[in-house]
Amino acid sequence: MNGVDLSVNFAGIKAPNPFWLASAPPTDKAYNVVRAYEAGWGGVVWKTLGEEPPAVNVSSRYSAHYGKNREVIGFNNIELITDRSLEINLKEITQVKKDWPDRALIVSIMVPCNEEAWAYILPLVEATGADGIELNLGCPHGMPERGMGAAVGQNPDLIEKVTYWCKKHYSKPVIVKLTPNITDIRVGAQAALRGGADAVSLINTINSITSIDLDNMVAKPTVGHQSTHGGYCGSAVKPIAMNMVAEIARDPATPTLPISGIGGISTWRDAAEFIALGSGSVQVCTAAMLNGFRIVEEIKDGLSRWMAEKGYDSIEAFSRKAIPQTTDWKHLDINFKTIAKIDQDLCIECGRCYIACEDTSHQSIAKLTELNGARRYEVIEEECVGCNLCQITCPVENCITMVPQETGQPFLAWDNDPRNPFRVAS
Repeated sequence: MNGVDLSVNFAGIKAPNPFWLASAPPTDKAYNVVRAYEAGWGGVVWKTLGEEPPAVNVSSRYSAHYGKNREVIGFNNIELITDRSLEINLKEITQVKKDWPDRALIVSIMVPCNEEAWAYILPLVEATGADGIELNLGCPHGMPERGMGAAVGQNPDLIEKVTYWCKKHYSKPVIVKLTPNITDIRVGAQAALRGGADAVSLINTINSITSIDLDNMVAKPTVGHQSTHGGYCGSAVKPIAMNMVAEIARDPATPTLPISGIGGISTWRDAAEFIALGSGSVQVCTAAMLNGFRIVEEIKDGLSRWMAEKGYDSIEAFSRKAIPQTTDWKHLDINFKTIAKIDQDLCIECGRCYIACEDTSHQSIAKLTELNGARRYEVIEEECVGCNLCQITCPVENCITMVPQETGQPFLAWDNDPRNPFRVAS
């Protein structure tokens, strides 16, 4: 598209583009998956398979965190793994892969934490011809009480053990899906690598309660007169997901471990940001559930146009490009300085920058009244610390910019700052 190649080879799994549907309700059956492929998705991760008898789900299952205009910012679900039989799922996976050989088809799996259970299901999945498996070690609700999902993903020893079993009993790529409900995501990635994982995917959903019905004093979604915590996803989790992806990509223990990025991806820009931080493929769920499968057309077109504009001819050309510039706070230049500048021609005189700075920041914006009664806001440069709160609160794009200043001082990180009582000698 637009002269660029969107195809990927992720841990040995080939796909015409990096946009995959995540393991979730949209990938629970052949009907959905075929519709997704027809719409242009490069791959899918089939909704998690488990032991027989299949899981039993409840009603209702979803809730949301809304913005001012009823925009869904965050999405919460308490749905479990597939509630269809293993036999039906395996049969459909086999047929879909046969009919769509050029698309990636990964099967998500979750069974009890013993080798026998994995040794039983893995040959059955391999016989379908699917391209690989994704270990669901992160489901935050329902399954952890049974010793699965996040109960495994929060234990590095179990992550390593389960991954090892899968590599022992399965010959194709093994992707380990990590839970964000953990102190340090790098620990889980390192454990997966020790077990022989070919790749990791993240993030799984975050423990959450989105809202309370204050009339009936019960959280949503409501099942009868009760509720429970669920898995949070959608655009609200994107910053958390990107940080965790970056932490793994820049960790010296996992610098080349393939990563499938998940969490709040709904536009081409979201996808590009995840790829720049280390993702070799990106998985989408909430955006597809809210807008339908056809959103992939816009995502593919937008990404290919941007890549052509920037001169990137492949996904690999800009993958991990942002990692060298991502570091720990202690390595940042303390002598770097920037100050705010207000474009008076774009300013609509709303005063939001002034209020934010005056009430909660550094009192570095002056409110002036001109002869005609018009308001004017100007930055007090000697007071501005460059925090950029004013830029964030301004409703007019590019009205406030942050201008780097020439300080005449050399680069200085906190490691070597004389004010640091624990500084490291240069």
